[in-house]
Amino acid sequence: MQGFGRYLAAALAARFASEGMSLAVVLLALERTGSAAYGAFVLTAWLAPHVLAAPLAGAAAARTRRPRLFHVAALAGFTCAVAALSLLLGRAPAPLVLAVALLGGSCGPMVTGGMSSLVAGLVPAGAGRDRAYAWDASTYNAAAVTAPAVVGLAVALGSAAPAMAVLAAAGALAALLAATLPYGTRGPDPVGHAGSPPGAPAGLGAGLAALWRVRELRAITSATTLAFVGIGTLTTTSVLLASRLGSPGGGGWLMTAFAVGALAGSLTLGRITSVEPGRLARRAMAGTGLALAAAAFAPSVASAAVFFAAAGVCDGPLLTATLRIRSEYAPDAVRTQVFTLGAGLKLTAASVGAALVGLAADAPPQALLAAISALILAAAALHAVVARPGAAPAGAAATGPSAGSATAPAGRRTP
Repeated sequence: MQGFGRYLAAALAARFASEGMSLAVVLLALERTGSAAYGAFVLTAWLAPHVLAAPLAGAAAARTRRPRLFHVAALAGFTCAVAALSLLLGRAPAPLVLAVALLGGSCGPMVTGGMSSLVAGLVPAGAGRDRAYAWDASTYNAAAVTAPAVVGLAVALGSAAPAMAVLAAAGALAALLAATLPYGTRGPDPVGHAGSPPGAPAGLGAGLAALWRVRELRAITSATTLAFVGIGTLTTTSVLLASRLGSPGGGGWLMTAFAVGALAGSLTLGRITSVEPGRLARRAMAGTGLALAAAAFAPSVASAAVFFAAAGVCDGPLLTATLRIRSEYAPDAVRTQVFTLGAGLKLTAASVGAALVGLAADAPPQALLAAISALILAAAALHAVVARPGAAPAGAAATGPSAGSATAPAGRRTP
């Protein structure tokens, strides 16, 4: 576990900066230009490159001879873009601002999946690594709780510009900590994939091919992508639901309840290593969907917050299970690509969901929440179907025990 504590600090700082951007950019644009729509366009430019940059970032990280320099440079680029936007937004021409956002967003996959891919090189395989992924997942949830609160406090005390400065400082801290981590040690391919010797370079399509050919990766990626179409609509829907229940400002409380629940779930249920990660993922999605369905019938914001918190508790283990599956079944040569692609697809799905709920904003929020619940429950069912032995795509070559068989990785217990 050499360097894992520093890794967690770096991951938390980087994800704090990433989580805070969605709120800070919109508030800064509103403050300087009077247009929240302009902030939304900048945020779109920030998010848009994620899915396109993910395979490029993953392939480059796998091929580089100097992984420390690559990871630190990606975090530094991310930080410089945050700092530049804090100075340019509302003051410089829009094309320049959007270009900076696009460049900064291109570093985003290394803040999410790219950093998570480092855990396998820091913690030996086994129950210890499973617990490490639970801690890694908790950094996402902790950032989701703290970043909006810090940004909101900074804005309440004066301006959104100091909030952006705090986010840039967090990114700089992440880059400094990342420079101190041990690099260059790759864990063995946990499922013995043929043709993927440690350190072998992989092409741009290799990660996508692994996501499709390896049954467990295909199942978790398709299911979480579908689920995040629903999760992406949750913020807007919570605002609409709170307004319908007579508390226009209560949407933030609902999302805070969800984030706090998710943090608690990742630190408790997410640390359960006796449950196979695919089964844990299905249970997490089913529980989240059912809790949100109950929230659609809540008579008040307070009671809805209870169900949102319960949904968060169920959602917490989902990220942990997802990280475990990626680590266990990704061929070593494309591990980083698998992590960055998975994160990019989920973020893109969330963006699609946000756009869809914008088009359906006139619908009753209870109906929107029921639709979100249905999507997440459908994702749990999709995972069960795709993960079933014998569900390999036609023509896919077997790449080891994880492709087309139910054999567990060596050394792991199958409950």
